[in-house]
Amino acid sequence: MARAMFEYTKTVLDKVSFDSKLFCKEVKKAIQRLLPHEIEELRLWIISLTRQNPELNECLIYLNN
Repeated sequence: MARAMFEYTKTVLDKVSFDSKLFCKEVKKAIQRLLPHEIEELRLWIISLTRQNPELNECLIYLNN
């Protein structure tokens, strides 16, 4: 079930990637929901997403703690 939550989180983040504030809000929520190894995987996924949307870089600060 945890894997399903990770995939759902990626779907939500992809859909809100047009707005950096909303994206950051969803990243914060994801950190509370996901397991530590999934958070690391999410960080890598977001890094690849920020190559297309550099304005989302500010949200990486939540994943580097």
